Amino acid sequence: MTHENLHPYVMDAFSYYYKKIVTGENGLLFDKDIIPVKQDEIEDVSALQKYTDAGKKVLKKSVRIILNGGLGTSMGLSSPKSLLEVKKNKSFLEILLKQAEKQHTKLAIMNSFSTHESTISALSKIHTTISPLIFLQNKFPKVLQNGFAPASYAENPLLEWNPPGHGDIYMSLYISGTLQKLLNDAIEYAFVSNSDNLGATLDESLLGYFSEKNLPFMMEVAKKTPADIKGGHLARQKDGRLILRESSQCPENELDAFQNIHRYNYFNTNNVWINLRSLHDYISKNSFLSLPMILNPKNLDPKNEKSDAVFQVETAMGSAISLFENARAVKVPRTRFFPVKKCNELLAVRSDCYVLTQDEKLIVHPDRIAANLPDTIHIKLNPCYYGKIDLFEERFKAGAPSLVECESLTVEGNIFFGKDIVIKGNTTIKKAGTAKAIIKEGSVLEGKIIL
Repeated sequence: MTHENLHPYVMDAFSYYYKKIVTGENGLLFDKDIIPVKQDEIEDVSALQKYTDAGKKVLKKSVRIILNGGLGTSMGLSSPKSLLEVKKNKSFLEILLKQAEKQHTKLAIMNSFSTHESTISALSKIHTTISPLIFLQNKFPKVLQNGFAPASYAENPLLEWNPPGHGDIYMSLYISGTLQKLLNDAIEYAFVSNSDNLGATLDESLLGYFSEKNLPFMMEVAKKTPADIKGGHLARQKDGRLILRESSQCPENELDAFQNIHRYNYFNTNNVWINLRSLHDYISKNSFLSLPMILNPKNLDPKNEKSDAVFQVETAMGSAISLFENARAVKVPRTRFFPVKKCNELLAVRSDCYVLTQDEKLIVHPDRIAANLPDTIHIKLNPCYYGKIDLFEERFKAGAPSLVECESLTVEGNIFFGKDIVIKGNTTIKKAGTAKAIIKEGSVLEGKIIL
């Protein structure tokens, strides 16, 4: 780490977690140590509209920070996911820049060592009045599971390192000098979200509530549904402080309780609000944030199952909620949570189920609301034919079908979609075997369809 010129604070943080590893800690949080959060304990954003004017007044003191460390490897991408075309021939990055431009807010972007150069290159080609602050995420060495030595990989030394999870944002802000620069510019409030979540905009009522209550930290949570059982959930520690537990921190024999949406009602949307002065004071006093450890077992080379077994030390951004006195959570609607982690979610966002407004906000299509259809659409695509972006693009070459009247869609088989296709209701399309099937241009589909 010294050879890589990493900051002493980063080495302090890694040392803190490494000592936990070698003494047998695994970062697990047990049901006996936490208390479920009741529904009436969380403020609902619908009751915060009275803070909108207060939010407008402090917009000039606010920054939106985008987490841009992901390569989208689960979708078969080798470049930053934020550069993927998503709506109206625009990438996530272009839309995020336009959102900040329309709202006249300052923008900052945290890249990882994997996404930095590609993002910088892309930014130089986007026409915008926004000049975002760019800072780089830190890195941790991967640790061999057998013996706990640092991993070594002569074929590709870059694979000896891993990004320490989005919980690293706090140290990256501080070490890069970005935090001090923002404070010097009288920026006090930060809203942080993922680059692949276009539903997360800098909401003025939430900003107003955050600033008026003088909160150090605030997490946006949403009500759990059966589709959210794997998402990190909110709970309380025995001392009453809020805490976030990710699925990787749950003991295997307690997964049923973790996934019980009636026991743990709220999941973390990964939209958080930070008081930058409070953050600066905390790090200045403690040298780093001792966030709960997430220990991810992996292969040294993700593409080679025979490569050495390693641990990746990571932390979650939302887990900082347990460190700050008077930190809070606010319940928000699902319309602030449209993440794109897999190709099925990309299909939903690209479709007419969601539209971009004039101020570049992604919203549910008004016709869908008028028809009393759910905000989210459940899509299941056969991963053999749609799991990777090149396969997905080939089968939807003419664009996404109309899904504004669709509640759920399941596609099984090697099926190619033509132009101007409309899918309604709850539809399942099946094709046995590996032979190619084509859905003709202008088709209207509903119900169970066997090709």
